[in-house]
Amino acid sequence: MASSSRRRELDVAALVERARAGQPRAVAQLISLVEDASPQLREVAAALAPHAGTAQVIGLTGSPGVGKSTSTAALVSAYREAGHRVGVLAIDPSSPFSGGALLGDRIRMQVHATDPDVFIRSMATRGHLGGLSWAAPQALRVLDAVGFDVVLVETVGVGQSEVDVVSLADTTLVLVAPGMGDGIQAAKAGILEIADVFVVNKADRDGADRTARELKHMISLGRQELTGPSWRPPVVRTVADRGEGVKDVVEAIAEHRAWMVGNGELERRRQHRAQTEVEAIALQTLRERLADVAGSSALSALAGRVLAGELDPYAAADEVVRTLDTTP
Repeated sequence: MASSSRRRELDVAALVERARAGQPRAVAQLISLVEDASPQLREVAAALAPHAGTAQVIGLTGSPGVGKSTSTAALVSAYREAGHRVGVLAIDPSSPFSGGALLGDRIRMQVHATDPDVFIRSMATRGHLGGLSWAAPQALRVLDAVGFDVVLVETVGVGQSEVDVVSLADTTLVLVAPGMGDGIQAAKAGILEIADVFVVNKADRDGADRTARELKHMISLGRQELTGPSWRPPVVRTVADRGEGVKDVVEAIAEHRAWMVGNGELERRRQHRAQTEVEAIALQTLRERLADVAGSSALSALAGRVLAGELDPYAAADEVVRTLDTTP
């Protein structure tokens, strides 16, 4: 048994070493272990922990059709020109049948597919309402620990439930496009509160000036500050499919990062990210233990007592919690 355990440790260590040496297949295998909730996942996390915490994480979100994938591809090109290794996590809607990503690796990003210093992975949301699967933070940790300088996290869309991209990113870009009513939608969906940089893409279209004005006006009216009172998100215009304005976006991201470092905000965000990740893993562990209890005769007996009026649901739930407390 000890010998088998030792072999697993050596396998994980070798896999991490290959991933850190830049082998894409090894990186893909590590993320697959995360997505599959492999029994070796704890070993993987322990092996990666000393190497994590250096990547710059940039979130991109916006309504369908604003050009998120095109913008992501353009940012990959810009960061590669600067000599950075770039990882991309593209969070896709889940297939209702397989649970896998419907869109797969974005076609527009395939121009980077042969670049060994670019890694692109689509992840299914698996029904998670926030648009980000519970495994996404751990996949992000993999890309960080194996040596990617920049990690771009592209989410499925925007809405009341999509704003949790901010919990993963150091800097969040919100993309809007002219003619889509995004200014009003941003106000409704609470997007003003999560944007560190607004990007008006497809700025060569009619209505781009109006969209930019609307955003600047709403920003000037006040914003529930998540990043502190002194940071006001800039509005940058791009035509991503032609690469226009992308350098301005990179500069805005760099300015925001410098502001965060100077104000301690970067450390605060990363602390919150780690806290959220720990909480998610703890909750997943509790759900698994609760599923074991749910399949037991004890829970059935408690449900029977509630149905008979002998016990109220809260008291029954307390019994379940006590059972979890005593379950190894």
